[in-house]
Amino acid sequence: MLKDVTLGQFFPGNSFLHKADPRIKLVVLVVYMVFVLLAQNALSLALVLGVTLALAFISRIRFSVVMRSLKPVIFILMFTGLINLFFTTGETPLVEWWIFKIYPEGILTAIFMMIRLVCLVAGSSLLLSYTTSPLALTDAIESLFGPLRKIGVPVHEFAMMMTIALRFIPTLIEETDKIISAQKARGADFEDGGLLKKAKALIPVLIPLFVSAFRRADELAEAMECRCYRGGEGRTKLKVMKSRGVDYLFLLLMIGLCVAVPFINHYLSFTLGVFAL
Repeated sequence: MLKDVTLGQFFPGNSFLHKADPRIKLVVLVVYMVFVLLAQNALSLALVLGVTLALAFISRIRFSVVMRSLKPVIFILMFTGLINLFFTTGETPLVEWWIFKIYPEGILTAIFMMIRLVCLVAGSSLLLSYTTSPLALTDAIESLFGPLRKIGVPVHEFAMMMTIALRFIPTLIEETDKIISAQKARGADFEDGGLLKKAKALIPVLIPLFVSAFRRADELAEAMECRCYRGGEGRTKLKVMKSRGVDYLFLLLMIGLCVAVPFINHYLSFTLGVFAL
């Protein structure tokens, strides 16, 4: 069900990740993404997987919730796995069928890329939306990109748009689920038939969804006008963000792990080469 999709949701808590400075978490997120993409072998990938599991443990968010964050990217995971499975070549194929050949290297590459993508999505959700409220995320983006105001970039408006878009993902998913349930109650069939028939069956869902989205946007704009919202100029904050020493230690640890990955890649490759000799 679409209501099981947790993309963009915030889960209040009292963990270290919840209390961490959102500005530090945004920088850590960038470092973490580089950390994941630098992994090139089994040892570095195991380190990435271990760090992702550690983030899930520290956040105190149920593992089932973290796994549900992967539902929107299941198709991308399958597509990535199949592409690497059939288009990665090697020395001796395991399976040959028509023009397709599956090599052991292709299987390993497919598994490697899928695990990397899983870690990227799960870790990003844990560092961003799961443990950071929309208001804190807006303040963090505005603070980090504040220097761009000097060259005329509307930083506050940019941060507000990003946060509103992220905040309304769960709302639109819930609205879509309600529309689909209502259509099924009226006899609509979304499961039988081919791909073209299923696509046509979604038209009665998309039209009311777009109408609802525009209505919500209009209501939000009116609410902001009624509260005399005029952008970020002269605005004060109820909660001032403060960085603690442990937040900087967290950032330094992630940077250290990111720097260590190339050495791990080189060391493992060198070790395997020595054993091959």
